[in-house]
Amino acid sequence: MEAPDTISVTLPQIAKLIDYSLLHPTMTDRDILAGLELAKKYKVTTACVKPYSIPVAKDALAGSGVLICAVVGFPHGSSTTHTKVLEAEEAVSAGAHEIDMVVNVGKVLGADWEYVTNEIRAINDTVVRHDAALKVIFENDFLDDDHIVYLCKICTSLSVAFVKTSTGYGFVKQPNGFYTYRGATVTRLKLMKANVGPEVGIKAAGGIRTLDDLLFAMSLGVNRIGASATASIMEEAIKPGIKNTPTEVPLVPMVGDAEGGEY
Repeated sequence: MEAPDTISVTLPQIAKLIDYSLLHPTMTDRDILAGLELAKKYKVTTACVKPYSIPVAKDALAGSGVLICAVVGFPHGSSTTHTKVLEAEEAVSAGAHEIDMVVNVGKVLGADWEYVTNEIRAINDTVVRHDAALKVIFENDFLDDDHIVYLCKICTSLSVAFVKTSTGYGFVKQPNGFYTYRGATVTRLKLMKANVGPEVGIKAAGGIRTLDDLLFAMSLGVNRIGASATASIMEEAIKPGIKNTPTEVPLVPMVGDAEGGEY
């Protein structure tokens, strides 16, 4: 499905598309508190934090309507299933409303689908038991299309809440020796959309840095955006006069693989 030339949006719609990412390893407690204040200011859906920050986020966001998202097995997905389940259990018990878990990338690449399925099932069961929602991070830059399709099928069969493109830290070594990543590309977003069930949402993370990127991803059927650039995106939206009532704005294609795009 090709995106139209324009899209009708409201400011609250844009804000509610966003999980404000507060995950960089160098972030201090002061940085995280400042980010939580911005999450409240812009009324995003969630503030996405590292597990140790959940108590701080719970206090800072109380009464704001902004939910807490916490990461599990982040960013490389290499913990044991038992450890990931314990981490998810602790996070939701501490107050997280949503969990973003990273798959075991090596098991995906090795096509050990039984292991992958059992791990996602165990974490999803834990999260759902606490009335929370699970997002499964694929880390697309490491994967081929066939891996992504298979993961979409698994997540659909297990009724997870969301599939997610990337952590923002999945750097791949290039022939020149440098490391880079693309994150949420148009090609892969379309592939995920085509292969998940209608009840499974899609979260684009990695490379969504501008309002144009967010709106284009939204036009492709993306339900949530992971963004560390939340403040600049929201200020971009306010400047052209996007308000609480529907506003028609032009769609600008994402760049990248002729299609695409850090957390």
